[in-house]
Amino acid sequence: MKAILALDQGTTGSRALVVAEDGRVLGRGYQEIPQYFPQPGWVEHDPEDLFRSLVESGRAALGASGVSLAEVQGIGITNQRETIVLWERTTLQPVARAIVWQDRRTAERCRRLRDEGRAAWLTEKTGLVPDPYFSATKLEWLLRDPVLRRRAESGELAAGTVDSWIVARLTAGAVHVTDHTNASRTLLYHLDRREWDDELLELFGIPRAVLPTIVPSSGVVGESSPEWFGRALPVAGIAGDQQAALFGQGCTAPGAAKNTYGTGAFLLAFTGTRARSANGLLATAAVGADGRPAYALEGSVFIAGAAVQWLRDGLGLITTAGETEALARSVPDTGGVTFVPAFAGLGAPYWDAEARGTIVGLTRGSTKAHLVRAALEAMAHSSADLIGGMTADAGRPLDLLRVDGGAAANDWLMQFQADVLGTSVERPDVVETTALGAAGLAGLALGVWHSAGEFQQGRHYTRFTPTWNATERTRQRAAWERAVRATLGWAQDGRTP
Repeated sequence: MKAILALDQGTTGSRALVVAEDGRVLGRGYQEIPQYFPQPGWVEHDPEDLFRSLVESGRAALGASGVSLAEVQGIGITNQRETIVLWERTTLQPVARAIVWQDRRTAERCRRLRDEGRAAWLTEKTGLVPDPYFSATKLEWLLRDPVLRRRAESGELAAGTVDSWIVARLTAGAVHVTDHTNASRTLLYHLDRREWDDELLELFGIPRAVLPTIVPSSGVVGESSPEWFGRALPVAGIAGDQQAALFGQGCTAPGAAKNTYGTGAFLLAFTGTRARSANGLLATAAVGADGRPAYALEGSVFIAGAAVQWLRDGLGLITTAGETEALARSVPDTGGVTFVPAFAGLGAPYWDAEARGTIVGLTRGSTKAHLVRAALEAMAHSSADLIGGMTADAGRPLDLLRVDGGAAANDWLMQFQADVLGTSVERPDVVETTALGAAGLAGLALGVWHSAGEFQQGRHYTRFTPTWNATERTRQRAAWERAVRATLGWAQDGRTP
């Protein structure tokens, strides 16, 4: 039996799957990783934690799979996007902690870019907006150190998103690459020309010598060192987590859409050709059915499952995320509580880096069940905000939403999502579609599968159908919109949504 090892390096943990040629998941591995918060609004990782946890997860998945190493054809990699890593090329030692996509330290720099009138120019080139979310201002911030800048200019240092770091470590520094999907999240990549852009590099002061080579998402780029998994394995697939999930869900036809519920929530709709949004969404690189570069529209919710993690770790209201479904079902509603978890600002369609989390409607009767239910409802409502913009851009309603990610296993949440949208929601039998997509991209390159359709054969879905009437949907959405306005301070400064 042929199999692919898929490595998924995420924001709160590293996951691995061993996927057989018939589509079955034969083995799984997972390891949580620490995050560091040195100042309010700052979020960091130790790059060595990212790599070690991923290797250990991969070894666990291989051990659980029952396959021999000879049957493993290669590796597919997917990763948290926008997070930036800077390391020494020869020693592979990081020179600083990784700055995570959630980090807000460059908010003032992004505000200056908007004040200078750069926003429309940046969007035209990159499909993105000037926001601390993206990689360019993070790398610019690291290179403010004159010593690091000189070393970067001389080629002594290498930089990249997490995929670049993982591939460099797997290949003992032999390969410094990224794929189009990750490159398109940096604010340094020209979305139409599909290359690093000299004007953008000049704007952010990024030396070209520090950046990786851009390669297709499906194709062999190098071999892993035998020490990691017992023998050398071709690295044959690379994609940012959300684009990998889009591919893993089989969304390779225009209009097909998926939403991933992880640390954040990320809605992508495949467009095929370059598209532009008039409703605060992003244009981004994606992967077509043949593994070649394509395009998608995207909306990002910065905090989704991370709000549940905060209820667990920050407030101690729950012990595990699995408790949330029973708690949500234990009360008929939130008791008037609405929770907007803007811990890292608000992403699409608002793009307000200064917004912060808000809980409204608390009374003496509010319980942890009400707050937990409100946190789950926030995931669905914020996703509905994105879908509203996406359908406005498309000029047609969404017929079906495919879902994945850890929180997609929550039946109560998926039914609530269908009710809020008034659209059917489908959940696949394998919700780790981010890793599954990475496996598919690698398997296409290595001949395990000969088409995206072949890779998708045998998938099964659970469907959640809307039950609310239009009046109830309008009432629920109005309560959410009032809470968002409070979060953004619209009532105080006269702005309107």
